[in-house]
Amino acid sequence: MKAIIFNGSLERRSESTSGRISQYFMEELKQMGIHPEIFTLADSGIPLFDVTLTKTPLAVERMTQLFLDADIHFWLAPLYHGSIPGVMKNCLDWLEVTAGYYQPYLTDKTVGLVCWADGLQAVQGINAMDVIAKSLRAWPLPFSVPVIRTGLFEPEDPAKISSLYSDKFNKLISIAVSRKIEKVE
Repeated sequence: MKAIIFNGSLERRSESTSGRISQYFMEELKQMGIHPEIFTLADSGIPLFDVTLTKTPLAVERMTQLFLDADIHFWLAPLYHGSIPGVMKNCLDWLEVTAGYYQPYLTDKTVGLVCWADGLQAVQGINAMDVIAKSLRAWPLPFSVPVIRTGLFEPEDPAKISSLYSDKFNKLISIAVSRKIEKVE
């Protein structure tokens, strides 16, 4: 089973919030025997969405194949001014290149959603991603993780995800994996 961890932040540092959450998901999925890959938006080279192009950019072809090959998706995003980063939405808009496929977009893909904010508003990012996932014919899980960033890390060890959020992340992973297994059987 393959999983993609879609890091929708423009952070490149591994010690950033998005880097730490991505790495947490990567390690947990590996322990379950799942083959995860992190798609870091900041390193992807995805151009602005342009339907007038006659040839699909190579970065978009790679991204599309990666997204289609994954059995499970985990979308991670910071909340910027009430929604997900525009570059994350731009990346997902490029899935339009699959419109003519037998199963276009992200048909029947399972998607787990995580969004973090400095305050209580992270659920707005979850709602935005939920609508996008459904528009792409994916199945966002009914359990998602809105994160208040001040509680994300252990106070004694700021490099470690707090038990509150590690429990929630593990539950999200478990639900995603079990849904995929049930679907296969």
